[in-house]
Amino acid sequence: MPAIRLVRTTTLPPSEAWLRLTEWERHGAEVPFTRTTVETAPPTRVGTLFTARTGVGRLTFDDPMEVTLWRPPAGAAAGLVRLVKQGRVVRGWAEIEVRPHFPSGAQVHWREELSLRGLGRPFDPLVAAAGRFLFGRALDRLLGT
Repeated sequence: MPAIRLVRTTTLPPSEAWLRLTEWERHGAEVPFTRTTVETAPPTRVGTLFTARTGVGRLTFDDPMEVTLWRPPAGAAAGLVRLVKQGRVVRGWAEIEVRPHFPSGAQVHWREELSLRGLGRPFDPLVAAAGRFLFGRALDRLLGT
């Protein structure tokens, strides 16, 4: 399972960065050919389910995820959300951590490990590079950087 690690610093306060990064529908808008649908009623909490559907025409796949840890930032404490990917094509997990960054702003740590059905370990470097590119682009756009 390739590991993807991204770090971004923003002038946004941690609470605003958190809101932008945990508005799941916006993720779909920032990843090409993807639409995200939340299946559970708001607010987001442990047990929230959502699916990112990626593809064009009949060539699509679903990436269903469940929130298994939900701890928004509070004061000087970092926020952390953990998602478990439960699909037939995409498996693994993702974590988004939002830390206060002094003197102002926030630092975001995006960690993800994923595997794609049908692709063995020889493809891990390619999957990791594509993930860093796509998720990094989405992260930058979600934060407005």
